[in-house]
Amino acid sequence: MKIATQAVQLGIEWDTRTGAMTVPIYQTATFRHPGLGQSTGFDYSRSGNPTRMTLEDGIARLDGGCRGFAYASGMAAITSLLLLFKSGDHLVVTEDLYGGTCRLFDRIFSQYGLSFTYVDTSDSDAVRAAITPATKALFVETLTNPLLKFADLPALSALCRERNMLLIADNTFLTPYLQRPLDLGADITVYSATKYLAGHNDTVAGLVVVKDPQLAELVYFHQNGAGAVLGPQDSWLVIRGMKTLGVRLDRQQENALKIARWLNEHPRVKKVYYPGLEDHRDHQLIQRDARGFGAMIAFEVDQHSLVEQLLLKTKLISFAESLGGVETLMTFPEVQTHADIPPELRARLGINNVLLRLSVGIEDGDDLIEDLAQAF
Repeated sequence: MKIATQAVQLGIEWDTRTGAMTVPIYQTATFRHPGLGQSTGFDYSRSGNPTRMTLEDGIARLDGGCRGFAYASGMAAITSLLLLFKSGDHLVVTEDLYGGTCRLFDRIFSQYGLSFTYVDTSDSDAVRAAITPATKALFVETLTNPLLKFADLPALSALCRERNMLLIADNTFLTPYLQRPLDLGADITVYSATKYLAGHNDTVAGLVVVKDPQLAELVYFHQNGAGAVLGPQDSWLVIRGMKTLGVRLDRQQENALKIARWLNEHPRVKKVYYPGLEDHRDHQLIQRDARGFGAMIAFEVDQHSLVEQLLLKTKLISFAESLGGVETLMTFPEVQTHADIPPELRARLGINNVLLRLSVGIEDGDDLIEDLAQAF
């Protein structure tokens, strides 16, 4: 069964008694026991809630894993995964990573003895060179934020197996609809479900999918113990959003390619980063390992003064952080999403004062181009 069909069917099978087409919102903290030493399978909502379980089972099916987990945010999901490691452990991570993830690594978990080395994870040789005897995991963004480099997951997976390391893949930009990292050798996938999975800019959530049952039990232990779980209302919103994942991403990708080609021809645009363009460095690799190119675009304009002009003069396109919703958003990574990355690293990566990031929505593509044209 195709991913789009599976997504539409999420929750339909849950309520066999009434035949409800959507899973109910079980807005309860606790559950009554049928007898002494007996349980319905649900005892306390931190440990398990039927609405959240529907979402967790659903994302596990979509991603091809044995078990899924839902958290209060994408950052809560990554935080919970870092509890798998102990003081002295080392992780190799993607260098042009979301700034909030860098902040979590460098300013929070470094205090507890974890260390991190940032490398270009689209370069397998660079990853190999960064591994030390203390390295326990490789953390990659499958399509990086904001420069849209693509990781060769089969090659990285082979390296991780060789060195007995976990491969954790943040697949937020592509979602299971476009790529399933577990099929390509990853051990764990993580999502900011706030983005494409929920898809409507109306909830904050994180999801994790684990391939191995034994590892999944450990992830559950930390989820239950730390308790940063997703509530039933937000779980229902993510389920509702995921039902339209396929049709939304089809339209968003169609718009993104049209806009990327238009930007590529604009005299005031110096460079366009979009893997659907034939001249993108990873175009052929993503064709091999994914079912699409996503709907994120980064582009550089010819002077800094144009940045503020574009952000403030667009009418359909909103100047806002986040991404992946039905509305098109534009942001300035240097001072917003990636402000927590050290300036020297931003400069080396190309996250500069003329770079803009566009999250393409489902509006009419020609209308979006007209909006950009009048703003230029």
